[in-house]
Amino acid sequence: MPYFTRLASVVAVTLALGGCGIASGDTRFTLKVLAASSLTDAFGELGTAYQQANRHVTRVQFEFSGSQEAAGDIDDGEHADVLATADSASMDIADGKITDRRPFAYGAMTIAVAPGNPRHIRQLSDLADPRLRVVLGGPIVPVGRYAAQVLAKAGVQVRPSSEEADARTVLTRVRTGAADAGIVYVTDMRSAGVSASSVAIPALQNVTATYFAAAVRRSDHGDAAKAFVTWLTSSAARTILRKYGFLTG
Repeated sequence: MPYFTRLASVVAVTLALGGCGIASGDTRFTLKVLAASSLTDAFGELGTAYQQANRHVTRVQFEFSGSQEAAGDIDDGEHADVLATADSASMDIADGKITDRRPFAYGAMTIAVAPGNPRHIRQLSDLADPRLRVVLGGPIVPVGRYAAQVLAKAGVQVRPSSEEADARTVLTRVRTGAADAGIVYVTDMRSAGVSASSVAIPALQNVTATYFAAAVRRSDHGDAAKAFVTWLTSSAARTILRKYGFLTG
């Protein structure tokens, strides 16, 4: 994809699929999941739970990047089995290449700032200060689109010092001191620990981020892909998602 250099991380987790209606002969393969970077932490634990809940073991490989990049890769024909994105617009990029599309998690936005908030940022309007280095997601990525909606609702105009490929990169720039503030998902702040603080965005100015998952039509393991997508809406998966700050409907 020409707009951003891909910043993908790969997490390989051994998962089991027997309890999801997968035939016994359809085991010992790699199920490849392309997912939004903001799902990194939650999907790690979801993978472990999925393994423990099922008998027939297979290998699931998560590749995390910007939603629009993951969907673009599917549209370009990259081999994968499942796509998970942080909004519907990104999923639309791969429309026609996916099936069994469904929402499985929800979230909200927050302002990420340096530890202790040394620039004393209290509200969205403070981000308009030209002396601040504010980073946002790019206009074609979910975290950027959600940030634009939040700022529009608050009537605030911001000239970002940079526009990033995904939410984790926005947060990293704040954590490393390369930026004073950025707008990210509430769930991302759990990974920041003490390296960043957050300033809440009021509900009337906030938006709901909706995460979608779908099976890839050209998957070599279609039943397994659909089973994983279905499992993401199970009570077990929802419990884990809520642990990481997601809402589950």
